Amino acid sequence: MLKDLMRYPIIQAPMAGGASSPRLAASVSNAGGLGFLAAGYKTAEEMKDEIGQTRQLTERPFGVNVFVPGNEAVDENILSGYREKIEKEAESVGAEIGKADSDDDDWGNKLHVLKEAGVSVVSFTFGCPTEDVIRELQDVGSLIAVTVTNLQEAKKAAGADILCVQGFEAGGHRASFDNRTEEDYGLLVLIRMIKDELSLPIIAAGGLMHGKDIAAVLEAGAIAAQLGTAFLRCPESGASPVHKAALGNPRFTQTSITRAFSGRRARGLVNHFLTEYDSVAPVAYPYVHHMTKQMRKAAGQKNNPELMALWAGQGYKLSRELPASELVELLVEELNWEGFGS
Repeated sequence: MLKDLMRYPIIQAPMAGGASSPRLAASVSNAGGLGFLAAGYKTAEEMKDEIGQTRQLTERPFGVNVFVPGNEAVDENILSGYREKIEKEAESVGAEIGKADSDDDDWGNKLHVLKEAGVSVVSFTFGCPTEDVIRELQDVGSLIAVTVTNLQEAKKAAGADILCVQGFEAGGHRASFDNRTEEDYGLLVLIRMIKDELSLPIIAAGGLMHGKDIAAVLEAGAIAAQLGTAFLRCPESGASPVHKAALGNPRFTQTSITRAFSGRRARGLVNHFLTEYDSVAPVAYPYVHHMTKQMRKAAGQKNNPELMALWAGQGYKLSRELPASELVELLVEELNWEGFGS
């Protein structure tokens, strides 16, 4: 059971792109929560290496998140049109727009590594794997979590051990199975909707920043809370210094959901690139992600947050710059935790 893997009902969200480092995952697990690695955008070998690093830093359980590949068809003319619109932004930081490629994020090789590694929890985003995949990972001792954004997805994921229920308050990518889905629910409403029809344990995710937020989702029926943005400013986080600084920069005043950076809907700080290109960004993941990748990297190197994907949940202004272990302790104190019930 998930409760057996942690002292406190606090999970550090897997944040692809580097934020969920082995140091962060291990620190959270060592503090009594459940740390997570994010395998998205990494090769299977890189994921394997991070699993090894994390195991050197903690003897406690931790999880790994992987992206379920899609087979989305795209219009090449639309991609070419978007390229023309955003080329000047890449040039402004000395980068080029990348090739509009598609890939499966090294899916097959990652599954092979995970079957060998036997990590405590494997979670999936952007879809639900087949029953065979779920069963094979369960057979090596992994609990399986599938991230869902509505009741229909939750029903499709009923073969998993756990549902990670993502409210629209969450930072980063919407976990929708279908990239064209734009159906959004607040976290508390969504937990209630799913609990009324399914009996699977629920991890609650989306905009949670404080111990009182954790208390609210536990009261609503979740068994644990998953926090991402809350851990972004920790020194163990692998998020770029520019991203961390932007979370406390008064120039950024709100978040919004956009396809501008990746072709998939994701919540981040409203900056120049989001404002200029949100309305014209195509429904085309991972094509757009590969197109903007070098621009975003160059912008970070040049300390230019206006062209970066500054993923953040709605509660980002409440983020705290603390070591991960101290943040877990503070969240537990705010939660007034008395232990898992029966």
